[in-house]
Amino acid sequence: MTGATGSAAFAADPAETPGSADTQTSGSTSAPAATVTPTDQRYPELVTGNNQRWVAKPDTVQLVTTSAQAVAVVQNAVSAGKRITVRSGGHCYEDFVSNPDVKVILDMSKMNRVYWDSARRAYAVEAGAVLLDMYEQLYKLYGVVVPGGYCYSVGVGGFIAGGGFGLLSRRNGLSVDHLYGVEVVTVDTYGRARLTVATREAGDPNRDLWWAHTGGGGGNFGVVTRYWFRSAGSDGSNPATALPKPPAQVLLSTVTMPWSKLSQADFTKLVDNYGKWYAANSAPDSPYTALGSYLILNHQANGAVSILTQVDATAQGAQSLLDSFLAAVTDGVSATPSPLPAPRTLPWLRATRMLGTSSPVLNNPTLRGDHKSACMRKGFPPEQIATLYKYLNSPDYSNAMANVVLHPYGGKVASVAEADTAAPHRSTVFKVLTQTFWQDAAEDAKHLAWTRAFYGEMYAATGGVPVPNDVTDGCYVNYPDTDISDPAYNTSSAPWHRLYYKDNYPRLQKVKAAWDPKNIFRHGQSVQLP
Repeated sequence: MTGATGSAAFAADPAETPGSADTQTSGSTSAPAATVTPTDQRYPELVTGNNQRWVAKPDTVQLVTTSAQAVAVVQNAVSAGKRITVRSGGHCYEDFVSNPDVKVILDMSKMNRVYWDSARRAYAVEAGAVLLDMYEQLYKLYGVVVPGGYCYSVGVGGFIAGGGFGLLSRRNGLSVDHLYGVEVVTVDTYGRARLTVATREAGDPNRDLWWAHTGGGGGNFGVVTRYWFRSAGSDGSNPATALPKPPAQVLLSTVTMPWSKLSQADFTKLVDNYGKWYAANSAPDSPYTALGSYLILNHQANGAVSILTQVDATAQGAQSLLDSFLAAVTDGVSATPSPLPAPRTLPWLRATRMLGTSSPVLNNPTLRGDHKSACMRKGFPPEQIATLYKYLNSPDYSNAMANVVLHPYGGKVASVAEADTAAPHRSTVFKVLTQTFWQDAAEDAKHLAWTRAFYGEMYAATGGVPVPNDVTDGCYVNYPDTDISDPAYNTSSAPWHRLYYKDNYPRLQKVKAAWDPKNIFRHGQSVQLP
């Protein structure tokens, strides 16, 4: 499977550009959005996202190609008293879009242009673009990048609003650390839909709306129609220096360890080594910011666990950095291949395209799934490693598509203060994603029971969830999990919003009150009005 890399057109200045005012009401003469109803053959395709557990039944799906169309769709829904929600890439893990109460889905997928906006001296990326489209356009034309994730088909709209991270984040920070501005359709206290541009400029009266989109999560404040990216410190006078350049080439290493040779002692050592390495090498000035690695702990039914590592091949001593990392992580693990497989040297974009399109599970649009996250400030305590081993080897549960993935974090991410953006987990050194996939709806209860029991036992000492403390640091809003709102699963004193937002939640509530006072934009874990 490949990303539809030709779907996002590049233009110097597209026909539709924002006006001189940074707040505009509806009233454009733009052609209307494309409307799909339940009698249309396209309807089944458009009412479900990537997770087949969630299927919506809206009155209409509205596909827009311009901001003016988005304003009109929102205004019509509000005037008719119909609940509206928005989808860009369709990768939401919960039913926030595909919810039975939703009557209008605003589909952004065809509003997907990526271009240099000379008026704002920043790169504009429309909310319907997917990550690989953005990488292709920015790199091929200007040699720059917004550091982001590796799953090619994730939509920019929700990804950026949740903070956005990936293999280059240790080197270049979060996606939102380069966010200059955002264009949003909001609804005021009188029920009027309007288009607002908010930037990070200190004197911008809309700056708090920009801040809320630097990690406050999607679907909370309005409909994002486009983002603008320009790194802090750049004045935008030269497009080639407005964003960081990715590595020209990367070293890409994969080390696989068969479960048949991986004892519990080996597993314990491997996971402990990984956590301790990240805790020791995640300072913003560490030479290891050039390196990012995933430890993929597949269920034993899959047959193996693996370490995927990418290193900036242009960094000083790149091969030594890789060798040192792999030696530290596999130290004392008898299942480690000897010698280790040699890394491949690839152009950055080619490696990114390969990683983003090569997973048969992530790129399968027919699967059902359940996902849970944790942010770690240190390596796992021994009892948590024991729990990992127990559930990944459970004799009562066998699923080759179940795993725990430890994601790279820290480095330049830690150079930003927690309150400077809405993304608060700046002291996190790696992130944890526990997930399972399956096809048959009749098996939902079995798979949900496994993830819930696993997660609850993993964080049993803190009420079944990773509360912010000196070891854990909460949950990642782009991996939403409604169980953490349920007192049956979260028995801690930390509510779901503290896990996602920590001390930034009261400010997000103020933004909500200012920009969505009628609570038009809401879902199962949306920011609540104060």
